[in-house]
Amino acid sequence: MKRHLSALPAIALLAAVLVTGSAAAETLLVDRANEKPAVSMPVRGLSMAQVESQYGAPQQKLDPRGGQKRQWPTINRWVYPAFTVYFEKQKVIDVVANQAGANEIGPKPPIR
Repeated sequence: MKRHLSALPAIALLAAVLVTGSAAAETLLVDRANEKPAVSMPVRGLSMAQVESQYGAPQQKLDPRGGQKRQWPTINRWVYPAFTVYFEKQKVIDVVANQAGANEIGPKPPIR
C-alpha cells in the first residue's frame, strides 16, 4: 500500500507539468548527453599529461578526494568549460558533461 501512495506525488507533479506546460523551457542534461557531443571529450585511459596536451589547462583543478585507506584510491578532478574529468592514478576513469545553463536540469556542482 505504501508503494502506491509514494507514487502519487510523482504522478501529481507530472500531471501538473503536463497541464501547465512549465517544463517546456527546461532542458534535461540527459537529453543533451544523448545527442552527438558538440565538443570532443577525453576517453577513459588517457593520462593527465595527454588530457592537458589535447584539451589545454583546466579551468580549475579541484582538491583530491579519497585516499584515506588503501581500498579508497585518490580521485583527482579537473573542470573544463563543457565537462569535468575524473582521474585515478593519473588515468581518466570518467568524464561528465557540465550543465550548459541555469535552466538545464543536471548533476549538482562538484563538492569543492
